[in-house]
Amino acid sequence: MDTVDVVVVGAGPTGCLLAGELALAGRSVVVVEKHAEASPLSRAFGTHARTLEVLDTRGLADDLVATGTRAGSLSLWKSAGLDLTRLPSRFPFLLVTPQRNVDALLEKYARDQGARIVRGAAVTDLERRDDGVVVRAGGLAWKASYAVAADGAHSTVRRLTGTEFPGKVLLKSIMLADVRLADPPATVITVDAVKDSFAFLAPFGDGWFRVIAWDRRHEDDAAFRAEPALVRDILQRTMGTDFGMGETRWISQFRSDERQIGAYRSGRVFFAGDAAHVHSPAGGQGMNTGIQDAANLGWKLAAVLDGADPAILDTYQAERHPVGRLVLRTSGATIRLMTVRAWPARMLRNHVIGALLRSGRFSRKAAGMFTGTGIRYRAAPAEHRLVGTPVGELPLRDGRLPESLRHGGFVLVAGRGAGPVTAPVPVVHRTDDGPGLLVRPDGYVAWAGDVATGEWAAVLDRWTAPQRERSGR
Repeated sequence: MDTVDVVVVGAGPTGCLLAGELALAGRSVVVVEKHAEASPLSRAFGTHARTLEVLDTRGLADDLVATGTRAGSLSLWKSAGLDLTRLPSRFPFLLVTPQRNVDALLEKYARDQGARIVRGAAVTDLERRDDGVVVRAGGLAWKASYAVAADGAHSTVRRLTGTEFPGKVLLKSIMLADVRLADPPATVITVDAVKDSFAFLAPFGDGWFRVIAWDRRHEDDAAFRAEPALVRDILQRTMGTDFGMGETRWISQFRSDERQIGAYRSGRVFFAGDAAHVHSPAGGQGMNTGIQDAANLGWKLAAVLDGADPAILDTYQAERHPVGRLVLRTSGATIRLMTVRAWPARMLRNHVIGALLRSGRFSRKAAGMFTGTGIRYRAAPAEHRLVGTPVGELPLRDGRLPESLRHGGFVLVAGRGAGPVTAPVPVVHRTDDGPGLLVRPDGYVAWAGDVATGEWAAVLDRWTAPQRERSGR
């Protein structure tokens, strides 16, 4: 039996980013994946701005951006889209790139940091002990301080731990198909919905397109099977054309559920990504939410393994569970608006809600919610209003903030007028009039104020210092 700090189950983007974060912090980690090879298929196609910001803090964003196409708007249905060009981000767009590109990038990141990835090993048992966990997969076994379930909607770890996954079925007859189009649409992402159907189109970039299609007439048909002719018919009825749909190289069907576990932690076992929450594909938030789960949890596990107060692991639930709940609500509301049947409700959707989504303040708020740039973690009433917000870019005299975060630790940002600062973390200096900041490894603000007061040191200790040092301060 091998001994490691953390066992991660699942080598998708959530699991690989988490493993890379732990390995970057010097912890030993193994990723156990039941599939012998990485999937050539792609479920997700959109990487949102906040996810790109997270990847930028590890030097990964530019490589991913080079693989895809930038969409300046997020289409929800034909008459409703969100302008992303005004996002307060270095990445004011939706990056359209197949998930397989994200998978490959993050698996390489994990391996480059020193994580071990074991493929073709399906987990068969998980034993929880007072001092850790034992994970078995076939003839292999690992003893670890913690385990993380990143093994998807049908999580084996969730089943082995008896963790309930409450929720409901949204749609039962969604079709996925990879097709060639002789006359493709001019827009990067094309979405529309009519009375009884909706369709979505996204490019692979090599002449092939992913189609997501749904027809209400198949919802209660037990004999329903995805067929190219059905996809072509839905495109024609929903969008007025089948775009010259030709060869189909792959087609499948899936059921869309809306579920979330009550607690993202069960003792020494944590849940992230689709193992913790699933929802409709509307808005393209699934993969992005999982990646941000991993960014939140990885550095906290590493800090506790280094001796920090184990209580900080409870902040993973406090910060990420409300985000998962918000994503369920927003994606659920979007898909319900797309599939509404009554004529008055469709008119309300197309004209009133569509107009709201195009209005300035409402559009900015909705764009921040869908892309993650507007999501903040709850701060204490006495804390600065910036605590819990993502940082993004700042004007610095010392390069870019994401580059300063690439070591995987905290960074102290001193105000423009600050004198010399001595700190156990890297220090950079603003060139604007903003406050000093203590920035977490995941790019969120841990403290804001005047660096000269030294208040930031107590906050840094709270997150990272061994308990014996805090008690003696």
